[in-house]
Amino acid sequence: MDRTTDGLQALGRQTPYSQDYDPGVLETFENKHRDHDYWVRFNCPEFTTLCPITGQPDFAEIRISYIPDLRMVESKSLKLYLFSFRSHGDFHEDCINTIMKDLIALMDPKYIEVTGFFTPRGGISIYPYANWGRPGTEYERLARERFSAHE
Repeated sequence: MDRTTDGLQALGRQTPYSQDYDPGVLETFENKHRDHDYWVRFNCPEFTTLCPITGQPDFAEIRISYIPDLRMVESKSLKLYLFSFRSHGDFHEDCINTIMKDLIALMDPKYIEVTGFFTPRGGISIYPYANWGRPGTEYERLARERFSAHE
């Protein structure tokens, strides 16, 4: 991958960290293997955000899996994006849905799912899951199947 021809800005440069939610840091590059489907999975075990009511930190592992189409998310920009939630206040379920929707808008994947494994607070763990498959395709059916089989 050539950073200059793909127009990537974050990779290989000093890292400026956003102090609030910032989907503008996300970048993509061309999927060079469009001749077949394959999974891309990110595990982000150090995700943090703030409770919008108490301001206390919430910690989670975020798992993102997708089947790319034309564009793919660049991993450093994804790290910066996830880091931008650190000072942002949102409920667990909102974080997961926001991440999924931002990635759909960014790269228009064939299929995507996002899961948050939040650590317990007050004796309760919350594990929100959201998925999406491109409407009118086999990926929409895949989304329904994976959603109904999710536990």
